[in-house]
Amino acid sequence: MKEPDDQDTDGEKSGRSKSDGKHSLRSKSESRSPVKEDNKFLEDATDKTLTEGEESEEDSDEEHLEGSLSTYQYEDLQSTTVSQQPPAPAVEEAEEEVKKKISESFFYDYMELASMPFVTQDSDIPLDLLTLVHSFGYDCRKRANLQLLDDSIAVYIAGNQVIFLHLKTKEQVYLRSSSGEGIGIIGVHPHKTYFTVAEKGSFPNIIIYEFPSLRPYRILRDGTEKGYAYVDFNYSGTLLASVGSNPDYTLTIWNWKEEQPILRTKAFSQEVFKVTFNPDNEEQLTTSGSGHIKFWEMAFTFTGLKLQGSLGRFGKTTTTDIEGYMELPDGKVLSGSEWGNMLLWESGLIKVELCRGTSKSCHNGPINQIMLYEGEVITVGSDGFVRIWDFETIDTADIIDETGLLEIEPINELQVDKNVKLFSMIKMSETGNNFWLAQDANGAIWKLDLSFSNITQDPECLFSFHSGAIEAVAVSPLTYLMATTALDCSVRIYDFASKIPLTQMKFKQGGTALVWVPRMVSYTGAQIIVGFEDGVVRLLELYDPKGLTVFAGRKKILDADIQLKQVFKPHTACVTALAYERDGEILATGSKDQTVFFFEVENDYKPIGYINTPGPVCQLTWSPFSHPESTLLIFCENGYILEAPFPTIQQEVDDRDVISYEIKDMCIKCFHFSSVKSKILRLIEIEKREKQKKLKEKIREERRNKLAAEMGEDGEKEFQKEEEEDEEEEEPLPEIFIPLTPSRILCGFYSEPGKFWVSLGDYDSGFLYHCEFPPCDESNNFEEQKDEPFDVRYLENTDDNPIQTITFNINKIMMFCGMKNGAIRVYVLNENDPSLTSLVNYWHFNMHDNNYGCIKSIASSFDDRFLVTTGGDGNIFVFNIFSEFMLRKGIKAKVPSPRFGIETEPIPEDIEDPKAYSIENARRKREHDKLMKEVEEIKARKREQIKALRNEFCKLLKMNEELPKHMQFKRTDFDVDSRIRDEINRKTAFKIQQVEKELAWEKEKHELGLMKLKNRFRDPLESDTIVVHAIQSDHKITSYRLVQPSKYSKFRRASQSERRPSKLDRFEKEGTGRKDSQRDAGESVTAQEESIIEKGKKFRPKTLSEIMVKNQIEKTRKLILKAERAQLKIQQRKKEWEELYKSKPDDDFEDPKDLQAIKEAQVCMGDFNLKTAPDYKIPEHMRINAAKKEEELGHLDSLVHGKKRHMNKCILSLRDLKVAVVEEIQCLVQELKNIQSTLHVSKHIPIPKIPQIHPEEVPEKRFQYDEETLLNFERQRMKSIDAKSPQVEQTGSGGPGGGFLKLSSGKNGDLTTRDSISRSSRASTLSLDIPKFMEFEKAEPTDVELEIMKRDEIKHVYMQQYLVNRIKELIVTFDAELRLLRHQKLKLDIQMKLSDLHHVTLFQEMLLLKNFEKQENILQERVNSLDKEEQYMQWKINETLKEMEEKKNEIAKLQEQEKALYAGFQTAIGENNKFANFLMKVLKKKIKRVKKKEAEGDADEDEESEESSEEESSLESDEDESGSEDEVFDDSICPSNCDVTLFELALQLREKRLDIEEALVEEKKIVDNLKKEYETLSKKVKIVAANLNAAEEALEAYQREKQQRLNELLVVIPLKLHQIEYVVFGEIPSDLSGTLVFSNHALRRLQERIHELQEENAKQQKLNKEWRERRKQLIREKKEMTKAIQKMEETVRQLMISKFGRVVNLEALQTLSVNTTLEELKIRKLRKELANAKEMKMWEQKIAQMRWELMMKTKEHTRKLYQMNDLCIEKKKLDSRLNTLQNQQGNAFQGPREADTVAREEVTELIQLQAERISALKEEIALLRRKGGLILPPIQSPHENEMPMDL
Repeated sequence: MKEPDDQDTDGEKSGRSKSDGKHSLRSKSESRSPVKEDNKFLEDATDKTLTEGEESEEDSDEEHLEGSLSTYQYEDLQSTTVSQQPPAPAVEEAEEEVKKKISESFFYDYMELASMPFVTQDSDIPLDLLTLVHSFGYDCRKRANLQLLDDSIAVYIAGNQVIFLHLKTKEQVYLRSSSGEGIGIIGVHPHKTYFTVAEKGSFPNIIIYEFPSLRPYRILRDGTEKGYAYVDFNYSGTLLASVGSNPDYTLTIWNWKEEQPILRTKAFSQEVFKVTFNPDNEEQLTTSGSGHIKFWEMAFTFTGLKLQGSLGRFGKTTTTDIEGYMELPDGKVLSGSEWGNMLLWESGLIKVELCRGTSKSCHNGPINQIMLYEGEVITVGSDGFVRIWDFETIDTADIIDETGLLEIEPINELQVDKNVKLFSMIKMSETGNNFWLAQDANGAIWKLDLSFSNITQDPECLFSFHSGAIEAVAVSPLTYLMATTALDCSVRIYDFASKIPLTQMKFKQGGTALVWVPRMVSYTGAQIIVGFEDGVVRLLELYDPKGLTVFAGRKKILDADIQLKQVFKPHTACVTALAYERDGEILATGSKDQTVFFFEVENDYKPIGYINTPGPVCQLTWSPFSHPESTLLIFCENGYILEAPFPTIQQEVDDRDVISYEIKDMCIKCFHFSSVKSKILRLIEIEKREKQKKLKEKIREERRNKLAAEMGEDGEKEFQKEEEEDEEEEEPLPEIFIPLTPSRILCGFYSEPGKFWVSLGDYDSGFLYHCEFPPCDESNNFEEQKDEPFDVRYLENTDDNPIQTITFNINKIMMFCGMKNGAIRVYVLNENDPSLTSLVNYWHFNMHDNNYGCIKSIASSFDDRFLVTTGGDGNIFVFNIFSEFMLRKGIKAKVPSPRFGIETEPIPEDIEDPKAYSIENARRKREHDKLMKEVEEIKARKREQIKALRNEFCKLLKMNEELPKHMQFKRTDFDVDSRIRDEINRKTAFKIQQVEKELAWEKEKHELGLMKLKNRFRDPLESDTIVVHAIQSDHKITSYRLVQPSKYSKFRRASQSERRPSKLDRFEKEGTGRKDSQRDAGESVTAQEESIIEKGKKFRPKTLSEIMVKNQIEKTRKLILKAERAQLKIQQRKKEWEELYKSKPDDDFEDPKDLQAIKEAQVCMGDFNLKTAPDYKIPEHMRINAAKKEEELGHLDSLVHGKKRHMNKCILSLRDLKVAVVEEIQCLVQELKNIQSTLHVSKHIPIPKIPQIHPEEVPEKRFQYDEETLLNFERQRMKSIDAKSPQVEQTGSGGPGGGFLKLSSGKNGDLTTRDSISRSSRASTLSLDIPKFMEFEKAEPTDVELEIMKRDEIKHVYMQQYLVNRIKELIVTFDAELRLLRHQKLKLDIQMKLSDLHHVTLFQEMLLLKNFEKQENILQERVNSLDKEEQYMQWKINETLKEMEEKKNEIAKLQEQEKALYAGFQTAIGENNKFANFLMKVLKKKIKRVKKKEAEGDADEDEESEESSEEESSLESDEDESGSEDEVFDDSICPSNCDVTLFELALQLREKRLDIEEALVEEKKIVDNLKKEYETLSKKVKIVAANLNAAEEALEAYQREKQQRLNELLVVIPLKLHQIEYVVFGEIPSDLSGTLVFSNHALRRLQERIHELQEENAKQQKLNKEWRERRKQLIREKKEMTKAIQKMEETVRQLMISKFGRVVNLEALQTLSVNTTLEELKIRKLRKELANAKEMKMWEQKIAQMRWELMMKTKEHTRKLYQMNDLCIEKKKLDSRLNTLQNQQGNAFQGPREADTVAREEVTELIQLQAERISALKEEIALLRRKGGLILPPIQSPHENEMPMDL
């Protein structure tokens, strides 16, 4: 038999078979036809198709080749293959049966399909050796590995099983794969009645199972080569699409119920993730995958139905893997991307890329799924978020700039949890709920509530699993508990007997190794030791928390809990192996850092030391109790196996004295594996050839004896000849091959002391190698050592599928092997068989995934009842091991009780940092720190010495300074060497440069930080706060801190009129324009051609005929033009009449102005309800939505922003005014000082204080600084740090501010105005007029000088007073301006506060409206759709009525034709025709005519007409009944004496009558159908109208509810006391709920409106009376005009009768003045006559020519006749002369001569012929002279051609 996972390398279906010829289970399942048949033909085929060489001899003794291989193993290795293909007839029969339609009730047998375990032939191993009990794992990273079959049944793939999980009871049901090579994908039918299992393997099948019976319903074959990647049903469930995985990626469309492929093609050249049908168009599909998305369409071509694919082009967008996508109803596709944005595809191109605001991605990571649910788009991301988006926004999205990005925001979002990576979601069909199941790629199944309401439930984790490969498993030595760990940083505990997970513990790093502490160490079996990928080893303690002391308020108590007991870090890389010594004294840990660490268990895992290994450690095994010494077997990945003795435990050694933990004196044995597989294969080939040689020798000897017996000596010669012919060259033996890279060691175990078995991968797989350690030699180099195994065991079918892990049961009679392809193999061994001689029979079953489900760990329970396996696919399977004792039900594991005081024990500090030091590195670091400490102490002593020398040098310098200058040494004299100082300066500059480089990054960082702060806080500001102070008072005014306009003021949704026109509109516009342009172009071209032709004709002379034709055409044209003018005039008159009649109002006509006035009155009149009334109906124009409210909010923001900006401008102008005033005051004060310098002190006036510019008045200067400012700031900061006093901090902060303000005001002249400059210049000129005192001593002034000085003094006193007054005036004016502006600002503040309150109200309304917007849009869309449907139905009704009217008119026309036919026939017969009755009967006879009926594929049937006499029509006269009743009526024969033409006319008219009657019948049928259609449409219109009314009522109710909710919002309206008129006993009541806020203006307007309405009422009554009188007058005038019209019509009729004899149509008479057709025929006749005349003239010329030729011929003939006459005369003369001579010569020539007679006859004939020709020519001439004569060919004699040429 063949193993389920066995397959040939070439991909074809094949299997191995033993010599007994029985076929394997897999071949049986694969070659099964859809119809159940007997498998006998398979057995026959197997027996017949055995290949050569399968027969082998069975030897009883084992032959050892170098002690390595047995004959039995050789036979196993060389077992031959058996073809699984059935015979050709069987295949043909199967194909014929497949082509037949499969019955709906047909099902396959599951037991025949399901893959079964493989058991070695002739072994007693039961098939149910292992039975699957439970699965604790979940392949959470497998695509779409979570489906729902109903509300409580989830289905997912686990290795080679499909698991059905009951979500409430958590029970599991398993479904096996049929191939045994894994399952690729599962899919569920839209109706949940079927599900598909698409498998993996060689040409795998897709099996459709029926649910809930789980019976195989259909099998789809040959859809791909190796496996399926995705399957999907169409929306109706009739088709199935599948896409294959590597290598073919085949896309197939199946008619799955018939098991037939419809279409097949290659999807793409790279990995394809997904394929789906478009739910709105099942002829469109989409596939996506690695770096591509492809759009498919099923299209009919000339070769049939084809799949046409269009690859999506990314364009400027980066190419990305596409995991999730969704087809939109209009054909567009929305897909995700790796960076989290959504891509909208249209026509194979990216239309727009969607992101969130500020260019944030829609998800932080790939989008794995996109769905459309209830008009909303749901995206599922790897970041753990589920976001809801507006479908309309996405569907109408378009590019707005060159970036191709469009920012949108999600409607809602849900974060499931931290560390969640959502892969897929599926909707749960619970009624009334919006629950979803989510697949978490980090190992969980979540239940999500996406209702987003007030009662939305939090995400619930239904199941939690390991994520990814499970690295290790360990079972309790005491009970049914197991522990697992994986790289998902968790350790989990399970009760595998009760099938429940107990608890888990999370860490920072992933676990890589795990061992349950043996009972010799922990008697209760409560401890687990775990190794992690960062080299840390943690000791965990498991306990039952129910045994702890219970405190009040404690949370829910779990069944088990884990506590960290101890943690240490022995390694720097991941821990790969943990092993306890057999007595439990030592723990050994191995790692990829090529070390093995030993710990003393009893002394709290005190480290003993470590040894180095030549390679990464993969397994550690201690020797069993049967070995005399305790040794450790160390397996390294790179081919080294070490054996370490029990380490020596040093007692009472101070740990601080140990420098390193490395053990260097340990005697370690080493085995360096060297590949021997090629040698084994070579020995097998040698043995095989020897056997073949012996067999040939035996056959040859038999042949020789036979020939010798038969032929004697000749036989010997014959035999030698045959041997010479049969001699063949022997092929060379296989070469010895040793791989360059050593094969990886996978696992191993001890067999005997110093001996072990090992399993290898790569090239050396396929065998178990028995090895023995060489003696320990410390001088030997491990790398140079090469060792070979001394024995091997062949493992069947493991060349590419090696054993990954091995474990034994308790009594070592079963060896459990975990294979690379996820299979479990169990070898049944003999007791005490360390050499594994009984390693023959085995049980094999595929469980985990065959591609990536390598079994990482395998373990059996403490009592050998259960087996646990963990794989790389994340699955954990628990099996029941076959036993004679049945397991009792309800078995449960016992969790160890907690130790006493465990709750009070402190939890050790965990090592969370992966970069933490290991034990060895920490020891070395401690030694290094100790050494560095000693070095630092030496440095400190040196520094003290240098300090003492420096102090002494300073004393010397001080002494030098105290000396006289001439005795002092220069500073350079103290330099021992000047180069030292230069070197110091150079180093200092270099260090400064280095410091600048080191701080460059910090500088750039702070600059970027400053820039970000500015961008965030300063740049959005339009204007900062400016505080302007008054000069004399304390008044001040503050500007508004104004930011940029809000998004609401910018945002405005496009209205219907503002939206861009659709493609259809654009096409129509462009199309009409294009057609007009083309028509104009065509007309211009034709005009150009006509002008060219006219020019050509213009210069050609005209003939008389052309002139006649032209005159006739001109005459006709004038007549036609005259008729057309008359017709145009008539039409114009008709049009005027029609317009006049159209303008005539109907009897029930109402003036639109009146209607509008009535409508306004209805709107404005009556008792209106308040908005708070329950029956308030919102008018259409007053309905509000979120968009309008946003516009209103934006308008408010714009107004507020404008007013604030205007006020800020005013305040800024005021600030500028103050700056100008301060500058002017400064100039005036300076001038005042100059004046006072010339005056006496007694006359001085106090100088006014110069106003100061406050820092807050120029806030922009806060960002201006220089080096001095920075230094001041640094000094103040250092002072504040040193003093740590808040006062100093205030001083420091104020200092730099004042400093930089003073500096900036001096440096910057931005605020200096032109007036200030002019004032300063004026002050300088004034100062120049002041006389300057001379420095030299002056003389006494004269009287004139005293007078001048007195005048100057008076002038200066006046100027002093003027300047002071001017300063005061400037200050008072500025303060007045400030107070005035401040008053305006206060008023504006009130308005701004009111606007803020209004803004809050509007914002609350907008939020409320947004909540209502979604449902309102749905209701509005329903109303619009129903309205459109009603309009469409009404249009169809109108079209139907119009068509009915047309058909009725056609029926009337046909009836008129029938009457005209009878009337015409009656006229043709005449009045007194005796055959009138007979002919009328012939005409009216009813004949049943059968039309031709065409059927597909059949020939046309012959027409059959059956004639039957029926009753006469109602139109027959009484005369038709005359004649005898016995007379036989026969209409096929015309009676004698009857006019034959009348009889034939009657038959022809009868045919016409029958055609008319048939047409009438058809038209009536059509009319009936139209009536039925009209009735149906009328009913539908009523239904649609009812639905529309209901929808409008629902919309109105929703609007009312929205208005009520808006009414519930609180609106703040500030009122003054005098505005409140609702008082009770002079006081404002506490309850104001019944009050109404109304404006005074509106109240006054309503009061005034009362008087206006009274005046309007009186005016309308007066107008009504006037119009009544006017109506009566118009009625009288109408009657008089009617009588006048009747009188004029009678006069016209009498004039027509008198003139024409009857009433004629004058319009027709005018238009019939010219018959266009007749005139055209006349012109054509004239042209034809001219052409005929021209032709006749040509023929006359020809006749004249022929006459002249005839005359010439006649003359020639006459001349020839004259010649002939002369010849005849001469002949007569000659005859006479001859006669005379004859007479003279005698009687010799008597009688006529024969030659003369012949000549005479010929001449006679010639003469007759010429006479005949002459007569013929005469007749021809006569004919030609006649007009229209027929020219006949000339008459020719039959002998004419025989005339001699000389005549």
